[in-house]
Amino acid sequence: MRWWERVSTWDESQRGVVDAIGALGLALFLVPISSSLTDDSGPIGPGWWALALVVPLVWRRTHPAGSAATVFSVALLHFLLGEYLIVPADIVVLLALYSVTVHGPVWAYRTAISGALVGAALLAVVDLFSNGRAGAEYGQFSAFALTLMSLSVFAFALVRRSRRETIDSLVDRAHRLEIESDQKAQLATAAERTRIAREMHDIVAHSLSVIIAQADGGRYAAAQDPTAATRSLMTVAETGRAALADMRRLLGVLRPEQGAPTAPEPPGVPAGGGRVGGAVTDLSPQPDVADIELLVEHIRGSGVRTSLVRMGTPRRLPPGTGLTVFRICQESLTNVLKHAGPAPTATVLLQWTAASLVLEVSDDGRGAAAGTDGAGQGVLGMRERAAMLGGTLTVGPRPGGGYRVRAEIPLPRIEEHS
Repeated sequence: MRWWERVSTWDESQRGVVDAIGALGLALFLVPISSSLTDDSGPIGPGWWALALVVPLVWRRTHPAGSAATVFSVALLHFLLGEYLIVPADIVVLLALYSVTVHGPVWAYRTAISGALVGAALLAVVDLFSNGRAGAEYGQFSAFALTLMSLSVFAFALVRRSRRETIDSLVDRAHRLEIESDQKAQLATAAERTRIAREMHDIVAHSLSVIIAQADGGRYAAAQDPTAATRSLMTVAETGRAALADMRRLLGVLRPEQGAPTAPEPPGVPAGGGRVGGAVTDLSPQPDVADIELLVEHIRGSGVRTSLVRMGTPRRLPPGTGLTVFRICQESLTNVLKHAGPAPTATVLLQWTAASLVLEVSDDGRGAAAGTDGAGQGVLGMRERAAMLGGTLTVGPRPGGGYRVRAEIPLPRIEEHS
């Protein structure tokens, strides 16, 4: 900040003190000069009138309308009492006009300029009736000079007022943009936290459900069929590694720098990662609709008879749609593992229509018990995912027993070519 900017900032913050000092300096200068240059022909001396004109300038910026009204009233009063022109104290009228134009309301400066022009006209009329023809010429010259000075001061003050309003508007706009930017950042942060929480729930709930199911099965099969127990432990290990890779990919957005060193890659992590400069980087894409087949096979390996049915012609999906469909399917199959009971049968239906993609996961298990994972966060997360893409989600028991989750995600319509 330059020195004059610092002075201007201090002047704005200390208006009352600066104006009081300025008014005192004017009084010390104008009162003696006005007493010596103006004839003492009225009931009150010119020095007192000069002092009365200067004192209201103490409030010229803090209360501009009141200050200007007082200055103009004192000038009119000494004019009516016979002191037509007090030299040079009456120049204070122009200073009051400038102050109220720059700092006062619109009605105040319009009234002030009107008063200044009326005062100039009154001076010409008084000179005409007091001194005849010679007075008329002098009055016309005085009125013209006062009118020109008043209009010049008024025009300069309007330019200064416009500049101040422009600066204030820019400062206010910058302040509002800063607030808006902070609000957008907070909203983006909240949305990202919600997304991460939703992804973490899907990954952890699904993986832990598979691990628990396999661990229970392996424990029961250990005594009779050691081979089955070994397969269960292998499935547990693969599920844990896959969940670890998903969590590393998801939480990678929280790292402060790209390529930051991470823990060594555990054995068995799915392909797609790489090592750059000694740091592990996971370059595998997010799950998509095409990965639902692998998901079904994984659930089938956990002991749940699961089948996948496809209808319609697959096509390219908008960004994020494939991940949403995959996560809904994953959560639905997780609920089957957790709530459907022993030896359930599940069916996953993927139906491509002209305007939507329908995912339906149904089972023949315990029915309504499969609809929630305790706190209900699973179903709530699926609804949020579907609603985010403008789709719908319906859950509930199906006729004849079991449970059904049906999600319908709108897609761009296929253009028909003749």
